[in-house]
Amino acid sequence: MNPACFEQMREAQRQWARVAIQERLRVVRSLRAGLAQEPEAVARLVPHELPGALHRTEAETLVAEVLPLAAACRFLEREAEGVLKPQHLGWRGRALWMMGVTAEMERVPLGVVMIVAAGNYPLLLPGVQALQALVAGNAVVWKSAPGTEAVAVRIAEWLRDCGLPDGLLEVMGGDAAAAQQVIRAGVDHLVLTGSAETGQAILRQTAETLTPTTMELSGWDAVFVLPGAELERVVQAIVFGIRFNGSFTCMAPRRLFLVGLAEAEADWLETELRSRLGALEPVAMSEQSRGRLAEMVAEARAAGAETALDGSAREEGSVGATLIVRARPEMASMRGEVFAPVLSVMRVSHAAQAVAAHGQCEYGLTASVFGPEREAKRLARDLRVGHVLVNDLIAPTADARVSFGGAGRSGFGVTRGREGLLAMTRPRVTQVQRGRSLRGYEAVSEEHVGLFAGMVRAVYGSGVAGRWRGVRQMGRAAVELRKKEQSRR
Repeated sequence: MNPACFEQMREAQRQWARVAIQERLRVVRSLRAGLAQEPEAVARLVPHELPGALHRTEAETLVAEVLPLAAACRFLEREAEGVLKPQHLGWRGRALWMMGVTAEMERVPLGVVMIVAAGNYPLLLPGVQALQALVAGNAVVWKSAPGTEAVAVRIAEWLRDCGLPDGLLEVMGGDAAAAQQVIRAGVDHLVLTGSAETGQAILRQTAETLTPTTMELSGWDAVFVLPGAELERVVQAIVFGIRFNGSFTCMAPRRLFLVGLAEAEADWLETELRSRLGALEPVAMSEQSRGRLAEMVAEARAAGAETALDGSAREEGSVGATLIVRARPEMASMRGEVFAPVLSVMRVSHAAQAVAAHGQCEYGLTASVFGPEREAKRLARDLRVGHVLVNDLIAPTADARVSFGGAGRSGFGVTRGREGLLAMTRPRVTQVQRGRSLRGYEAVSEEHVGLFAGMVRAVYGSGVAGRWRGVRQMGRAAVELRKKEQSRR
């Protein structure tokens, strides 16, 4: 994008910000209607072979991307106007010395929002982020992941056909140097979905321009199994999570903590996982990822763990599921990051031990806890993650109503849901003084100590006696101030 194009985008954004939100939502409504009319065609926009050699069927794309994108559109249609409406503050809760002052808090657009997309969900994740930014009144630069440019270009064309004015959504390819130029040109906010390493690199650049960011970064997510959990359900959920999207999902289960389970139960879980994960089809994997997985397996063996399944030993270009049992929290397989179907199992005696072991991993995207609801929620409160699922895994995070974001190396800030929409805006406060101010504009001096100290006691003190003391102090101070003012005349 050249400087002239960037300035045209800024002018388009200023005009768009003046458009009523109902008009902006008409674009979203039209897009959603199109998604519903031709969902198969939309699914075919997404390549079946995504970056990293992920293979995905059309049905999987419908479930993983098209369906939740349509739900996100419906959420915006129903909720965006209420979420973004101005808040008026009248007399209720107003401090005494603010008598006559009213306030209005607006949510105003950020300006130009840059979205740096990941390759594993090239339609859903940047699509929701772009729609929320546009509904909030922003312009968007959509930097697609390598190999997925056609998805972004088609959605941009579709939005223009739905009534989005020109200049509000610009798509750029995967060239990193071009993206750096756009950041230097002065975007007002940047949203990244990517690895922690990519996040660090972008943060170094955005620090130079003081550009605020939202970082949705990697995960190395954990599953906790408590006594009383439905073990068959646990196995089904983990196999689903390992297989889902070819294991190219940041929320895929990578660590499994068996918390206080009887030995027979733990043995059964490990045996079933070995059998069912071993039956999964191998997935294509880059050489770099295969090498990283092989290093994890070798390190785990050297540290005394058992490799129940070694998918890294597959033929060149693909890997099978890898299952490491008797793992310990310091192992690379319990701390690392790689898009591969790998699961490490650790047995612990109680919840506190599980939480401590979980905390040794720097990633904190999501976690799943299986077991009785009360105990599961109690454990969940101690986990440093952005999202906890009780007796489920991955799928509920697609709920359009909820925000999504992580902790630690999994990033900061949120996307999606009410909070994600608000994150595409900044607050602007307008206050109006109606009538005569009680404060006046005289300079405050030591003569006013008694008046203001009495006000603190009278307004914020505890007990009738303490507050009455403040009233009397204010009265005496006011009399003294009046006397001094009269003597100076």
